[in-house]
Amino acid sequence: MTALNRFSTLAGQRRSVDGAVRFGVTDDWLQGRTCYGGLIAALSVVAMRDRAGAAWPADVGLRALQTCFVAPVSPGEVDITATVLRQGRNVCQVQAQVRQLGQVAAVLLGVFGVERPSALRPRLPQRPEPQHEAEALPVPPPRPHGAPAFLEHFDMRWAEGAVPFSGGNGHTSCIHMRLNPDEAASVSTELQSVLLGDLSPTPVIGQLTQPSANSSVTWELQLRPVDAGLPKGWWRADNESLMVDGGYVNQSARLWAPGGQLAAYGYQVVAVFT
Repeated sequence: MTALNRFSTLAGQRRSVDGAVRFGVTDDWLQGRTCYGGLIAALSVVAMRDRAGAAWPADVGLRALQTCFVAPVSPGEVDITATVLRQGRNVCQVQAQVRQLGQVAAVLLGVFGVERPSALRPRLPQRPEPQHEAEALPVPPPRPHGAPAFLEHFDMRWAEGAVPFSGGNGHTSCIHMRLNPDEAASVSTELQSVLLGDLSPTPVIGQLTQPSANSSVTWELQLRPVDAGLPKGWWRADNESLMVDGGYVNQSARLWAPGGQLAAYGYQVVAVFT
């Protein structure tokens, strides 16, 4: 993989065009006929931070990100317009609109919040132990022909639950995951949380026996900013399909950072075409 394919390069080569932030998205980020949603969301966060300016530095963490995927995003130029809706003393709310060839492809709302002293007693969820740690699991075989191109940027190992299209059972999964180490070194923990937060497939597609298209319709992350100096290693997502009906799946997830910190809660509506 060349440096031109790295997320950090995509973000670093952004430029301002008519009030928007323009990115050149490469085809190694394709997921079916659209680019990986986690990439589109992460680039939108980059644009939001550009728009919010120096008044909201990196230590003011992203607390929530709501995403509505409207249309497919093809490789090529993508324009993201970010608008500050309100900037208070503690919270900044920024809206982003992703456009390609004049068409709206996604709409996002990001909420950035200052860390504040509080009289409340902290309640920090503890990461449960999985059945298997990542290092104890076998290295998966090479991805089959036709697998989504964007997966080359990630390592994934199933600790619990059926892998996609394996004809298994259940509504939960536990997946160890990470951005490729040579890419992760130059990507902030905040952006890794977004990139990895959308990575897990909905667990119920493990019940299918043949490949079937599935696509996120809406996606929400509730984030707890994690330490910038967290240890290198595997993140983990614990996923559950909460409701399955009419070709749609309501899914929840907990994303754990290396070292065990809770990085985000995630909620999605996924369309499964089968």
